[in-house]
Amino acid sequence: FSNQVLKFNFCIWLLFLFVCWVLSVCPSMCSCSGGHRDVDCSLKSLTKLPHGLQHNIRFLNLSFNSLKDLGGQLSRYDHLRTLDLSYNHLESLPSVLPRSLWDIKAAWNRLRWLDKRDTAYHWNLKLLDLSHNELERIVFINNTLLSVTSLNLSHNRFWTVPTNMPHNLEIIDLSFNYLVQILPGSLDRLPKLVKLYLHANHFSVLPEGIFDKLRALKTITLGDNPWACEKEDNITRILRWAEQTHATVLGCPCYTTPVCGQSHLATKERHLDSAPLTESTMNNRGEEYDDMFTASIVMVTSASETNPSQHKSGLGMWTSTGFHSISKLTSTTEHLLSSTVKPKMANSQSKSQKVFAQIEMVLLNIFVLTIALSMY
Repeated sequence: FSNQVLKFNFCIWLLFLFVCWVLSVCPSMCSCSGGHRDVDCSLKSLTKLPHGLQHNIRFLNLSFNSLKDLGGQLSRYDHLRTLDLSYNHLESLPSVLPRSLWDIKAAWNRLRWLDKRDTAYHWNLKLLDLSHNELERIVFINNTLLSVTSLNLSHNRFWTVPTNMPHNLEIIDLSFNYLVQILPGSLDRLPKLVKLYLHANHFSVLPEGIFDKLRALKTITLGDNPWACEKEDNITRILRWAEQTHATVLGCPCYTTPVCGQSHLATKERHLDSAPLTESTMNNRGEEYDDMFTASIVMVTSASETNPSQHKSGLGMWTSTGFHSISKLTSTTEHLLSSTVKPKMANSQSKSQKVFAQIEMVLLNIFVLTIALSMY
């Protein structure tokens, strides 16, 4: 009988050690949810990628750290969907990023270039935020980034609007740069573009018909540019287009009114105090933030807050109130013990062996279940 007790205690310890191993999948300095697949390591003063990340993570927040170069360390995470590298010291994007990515946020870094190889194979990417960097040029290859709908290049050092931009873009933010020209044809292959932000640049004139192919355009910002109002021919063409387009033109060139265009004429009964000249930024829950700094701060949320629909309780799962597997495991074990091991010392040795055999089988099942959940 004593051997059976020792064997039972050994199984309990083995199970406890394995549960501890499952818990250790989440790096100690980070917070995890969704079965350790949503990882928040923001605001931890990190200088390198933390150890202990699961290979199948899908959300990784590394914002507000001191990262300078990640090399190809992220290439092994083939299930990663969202990567937030904002507010670090990166001078280039990490090489060989996973092709599974949907969102890349790398705002407020020291990026100086974006090579064509950095985005050549990201067919699944939907959002690319490279705002508040030091970019002067960016090279896109034709027919790449086919799924990208939002591109934020604001607060950089561009002199010319980038060419060969992804054709399915719906939002482009190029505000707060040094733009002086748009090369003819640069915007012609953007049939789905809805919002174009060009305010706070160095435009004085624009080529004739530069916006004519933007059939889906609903909002464009042109304010806070040094327009050459004395060049009547050029300004007249811009204003004529602004009056004829169905888009709302915020920051009407050489006009004191903040808005012009047919959309303005159709809604002139509404009161407009000022023209919104910044893109309303969305967080992962679809909420809009007009203030750029507030939006950046809001993005630094824990993974559990970002995707509450994925909070599940159970073995190997985190919920908004913490980890619940230990309590469930304990209650399950106690229930099994109370229902099968009854303090009857007069029972025969064969009966006790059967009881311990049942307990071992149950523990083995729990052990296998824990392995399966940790692998998931």
